Order: sequence, then C-alpha cells, then structure tokens
Amino acid sequence: MTDLLTTAFAAPSRPGVATIIDVAAMAGVSVRTASRVVNKSPLVNAQTRVKFEAAIEALDFSPSSRARGLRSGRSNLIGVIQGDANAHTIGAIQHGIVTSCTAAGFELVVHSASVDDPDLAGNVREFIQRSRVDGVIVLSPTSEEPSLPGVLAALNIPAVALGARAVEGYAGMLVSAEKSAAMAMADHLYALGHRRIGMVTGPASRQSSQERAGGFIAALEARGVQVAPHHIATGDYSFDGGLAAGHKLLALGDRPDAIFACNDISAIGVLKAATNMGLQVPRDIAIAGFDGSDIAAMVSPSLTTIRRPLQHMARRATDWLIGAINGAPLDMPLAPVELELVVRESTRG
Repeated sequence: MTDLLTTAFAAPSRPGVATIIDVAAMAGVSVRTASRVVNKSPLVNAQTRVKFEAAIEALDFSPSSRARGLRSGRSNLIGVIQGDANAHTIGAIQHGIVTSCTAAGFELVVHSASVDDPDLAGNVREFIQRSRVDGVIVLSPTSEEPSLPGVLAALNIPAVALGARAVEGYAGMLVSAEKSAAMAMADHLYALGHRRIGMVTGPASRQSSQERAGGFIAALEARGVQVAPHHIATGDYSFDGGLAAGHKLLALGDRPDAIFACNDISAIGVLKAATNMGLQVPRDIAIAGFDGSDIAAMVSPSLTTIRRPLQHMARRATDWLIGAINGAPLDMPLAPVELELVVRESTRG
C-alpha cells in the first residue's frame, strides 16, 4: 500500500513539478511520514509538520486528489444533480460549489437529470454507482422528485438539496423563502400605484412557480386587488415563453399596467415584447422578475427582481456536505433563506 501511495503522489512526474518524494527529501522525513502530514494524521508531531509545510511552500507542491483518495478510500468527488436549463442560475450555483470544493480538495462532477424522465430515480442511482462520488448536492427542480431522498438514503450517501419548498426525506436541505419574496414584490408594485397587474407564471408543476405565483397573488388579494384570470399567462421560465406571454398580455384592450414574471429570463422576454410593441418601460408598463441573475442588471432598462443569494447558498450547502463526508452530523437548520427585493429601472423609472 505504501508503494501504491508513493506512486500515486509522485506521478505524473513532469520537469519542474514537485512530488511528495521531493518534499519529503527537503523536509528530511520519510515518504510515509510525508503522506501522514498530507492526510492530516494525528501521529505527526508539530515540529515535523512545520518543516513539511515549509518544504511544500518552497517547492509549490500540491497533493493530487487521486492520491488522497487512495489513502482514504474516497473518490474526493462531489456530484451535483441538476435539471434546470437556466444557465444564469446554474452558473452562479456551480461557481459557489466549486469555490468550497477547491478549498477542501474536492472535485466536482455534474450530472443532468430531467424531471421529465420517468425513471429519474434510477438515472440518479446509476450515476452515483458509476461515478463513486462521496456525496451529492441536488438542485431544484430535480430535488422535487419525492422518490430521490429514499434512493440516496439506500445508497448510504450524504446528500444536501436546494429547493423552493421543503421535501420530506432529505437529511439536509436549504429552502429559499420564495413565497414571502414574491409577496414583497407585490407590495412594491402596489406601492407604486399599480392596480391592473398581470403575471407570467413558470411551469405549473414546478414548486418554485407555485410558491412565487401563490405569494404574489395572496399579497395583492390581502390589499384588495384581484388579478384577473386573463391577466395571467402560463410561461415555461424561458425567454421565448416570456416573449409570447408578453405579446399576449400587452395586446389586451385592458392590458396590465404592471407585469410580474416568475423568473428573470421570462421577464426579459416580456421586456422585449414591450419594446416590439412600442411601449416604454416603466412609463407605459412596469416589469419585474425573480432570481436576481446577472443578466437582470445588464438589460436596458435594468430589471427589478428578487435576488436569491445563489453562490452563498451553494457554498453553504457544499460546506455542510463536506462536513458530513468527513463524519460530522448533517445538522442543517430548515429555516428558510431570506431573499432580497432589488428595485431597478424597469419599475421605478
């Protein structure tokens, strides 16, 4: 086993690239002791550790995840299971996950699993068995599949999920407070004087769409404002869906004076529809979205939205997962993650 570890740490040997053999020689210790230092063994005394760390810095040595895996019996891989086509939100989440993974010496494996797959649970099971990841982060909407927590538990693999609503069975889950955030958006539009308010929903089956639409309508009804059924258009969280919904709503004889779309991409589609029809935003129509994605600040006029702290949530989930992989209890509070209303030009002018 010692020879195998030595080979793994040392290879591939390239000119100018230090191996654990080089570091051990500089520190004046055996390769076996060097391996113990790299793997944070309690058997190594403080003096030896200081000498080894000085040699690491001098030689710019970086132990490979393959070698650590041989030592620990792990793959040093974390799987991310996703089924969202929105590159703007997925990109932010993956950036947060990678940040925590890199700091802890893990690599990321991304697996796409569609919620429309009739054997979604089997698909995920095969991925985990094939990739041998040490733990998984399950993103919305894949996390909404009710059979997944049981599959993960049967595989005895640590898992953390992200979603818009708590799903029974996950040992760890971060839930964003999307209903209350949508209520804050309704209050914002009401405070601006809008009463003829329209909405573009997301897919009816998505929990995020249900939470956002439900909260928005409930907040308006609490203020005595009824959203007319013909002022609600069903979207699919895509730009094209938002564009079509925007043309439909804005062509009405009693068109809304404000439209809330349940995600930013759809809202930008509505914004495009308004431009196509010669309307000025927000003078003729106020438009707002949800997610706080990077593109919301790039369009003109900039988009009022609800910001989800996606990178922060991703880092938090990853840190919890890595702790569980290392033997800590997966003790995550189910308190919802609060979201932020960001007011920009598309509603305030």
